[in-house]
Amino acid sequence: MIQFPKPTVEQFFRTYAITNFAVSKDEQRLIFNANLNGKMNLWAMDLPDTYPYLFAHQEQLSSFIQFDATNRYVLSGFDQEGDENHHIYALPAEGGIPQPLITGSAEDKFYLAHLSDDGERIYYVTSEGNESFLNTRVRNLADDSDKLIHKGKDGLTELAAVSDNEKVFVYQVSFANTYVTGFVKDNGQEYSLTPDPEKVHVTFDSVFVDDSTVYFATDYDSEYSYVAKFDITTKQFWSVVTLDNESVKTLKFNKEQQTLYILAENGVQDNLYRYDLTIEHVEKLSLPVDVINQLHVAKSGSLYALGISATIPPNIYQLNDSLQWKRLTNNTVLGVSKEEMIEPDVVTYPSFDGMEIEALLFKASPDNDNGHTIFWPHGGPQAAERKTFRSMFQCFLNRGYSVFAPNFRGSTGYGSSFVKMVEQDWGEGPRLDCVASIEWLFEKGITDREKLFLVGGSYGGYMTLLLHGRHPEYFKACIDIFGPSDLFTFVNSVPPHWKPIMERWIGDPERDKERFVRDSPVTYLDTMTKPMLVIQGAKDPRVVKAESDQIVAKLQEKGREVEYMVLEDEGHGFSKKENEINTYNRMIDFLEKHQG
Repeated sequence: MIQFPKPTVEQFFRTYAITNFAVSKDEQRLIFNANLNGKMNLWAMDLPDTYPYLFAHQEQLSSFIQFDATNRYVLSGFDQEGDENHHIYALPAEGGIPQPLITGSAEDKFYLAHLSDDGERIYYVTSEGNESFLNTRVRNLADDSDKLIHKGKDGLTELAAVSDNEKVFVYQVSFANTYVTGFVKDNGQEYSLTPDPEKVHVTFDSVFVDDSTVYFATDYDSEYSYVAKFDITTKQFWSVVTLDNESVKTLKFNKEQQTLYILAENGVQDNLYRYDLTIEHVEKLSLPVDVINQLHVAKSGSLYALGISATIPPNIYQLNDSLQWKRLTNNTVLGVSKEEMIEPDVVTYPSFDGMEIEALLFKASPDNDNGHTIFWPHGGPQAAERKTFRSMFQCFLNRGYSVFAPNFRGSTGYGSSFVKMVEQDWGEGPRLDCVASIEWLFEKGITDREKLFLVGGSYGGYMTLLLHGRHPEYFKACIDIFGPSDLFTFVNSVPPHWKPIMERWIGDPERDKERFVRDSPVTYLDTMTKPMLVIQGAKDPRVVKAESDQIVAKLQEKGREVEYMVLEDEGHGFSKKENEINTYNRMIDFLEKHQG
């Protein structure tokens, strides 16, 4: 009998990423952004054929894909090597090389907000001339004229929706992730979507169902976001659809069928609902996977979804008339079946103050368990670890490591009050939630005190550094992936359009100086004694390279064991498959080296 070895790291990372997609109006072509050839490009399928072919060669991450309604062209946005400075490009209907359409200096950003039904006018948001608050402009393709229609002020301002007659606009203004107001601009007059814009709440995903009625999602006066309605004529606001202990995260509207599709977040997974506006009825629909990243509603009523589960990589699905989902892409793990991978257990534990925290526990199979556990604080911090496929997790599990991922306070999906708990408290409450979860792991016998590794990225990288500095006794070794190391330098180095939200999110470095010192990992260099691997993208605009440079240099000065891996052509993540494979091979080698 032929004996085959355990799957390699590369097999898990040969799954490809799908970040977004679009479907033509006639539903004959689907375009998606994926790294099928190792770098991000646009790929297409001529439906019902599901064989993908290269549609646009750019080798950069796409921020959006938009068909012209009459199939004359396709629009997309691309950045450069992960710098997140996206510009707008145009492509011929049959694909090719993207041509710059709306661009400026390398530092400016240009985001598509709306394409008119006739494809003649492009509404877009840009940092050009207003880098912190953004401006909204419209480009007329017929005469190439371009004019300013709204200037952002006070907070980061984005165009959210445009009425069919293009006379009424909805904007949203962000002061923090948990404070996003919405207003209607009609004939120069502005009206708040919610009764009191001064009250902290969020509004998002606005849709015009006619020229005088807007539906949107909000958590105004509620723990969980719901569907609300605003009548532009009467200036009235009221709640339309609420879901018990679930937060609406996406709204899509089908005009022909007068139907809203509602995607809701319920802890670590999603639910899908259909709301008939004519009879005011809500119906729950099935989902093909646990988490949906993008939803598209075709004019015919067909529904398309980009989704993912813990053991299923991202794929695109179509819901047919009989409400059955068909998978259009076939993204799998090379040589590894779904049944060979590990589904997580959803567990809860009491934190230091009695608050219940939900977490995902991936247990290595008993015949493969090496006895070690990886503690993973997620990024965000106003995000959550959900039932989504991570090549990294399944690779760790295949190597015998268990993985524990807590949704500490500040995580999304558990109500408005819970997600706000991390604001101006990056390093106390969430850190103590992590400490409580580690003690719970020991108490339940899931791992031993001498067999715990610490790995995290972005905010999770920050928490990795902070836990290492304040609680080094828990860990054998630590891996920080582009994590902020000093709140003073971090708050001043973020992109300009982030600056309006930083005060509420993290605080003021002068007013909150004592807390900034206490919550900055660099404060605890003396107790960062465990071996460490630091990984950083050189083009990262969110957590700049200097954040990793400084802590690596300081630890090396103290003679600590620190490995430093810099990815010269990456930003805040991985866009190139070879970089991803090399990085996770390096991580596996690092963990194996420090098992003993």
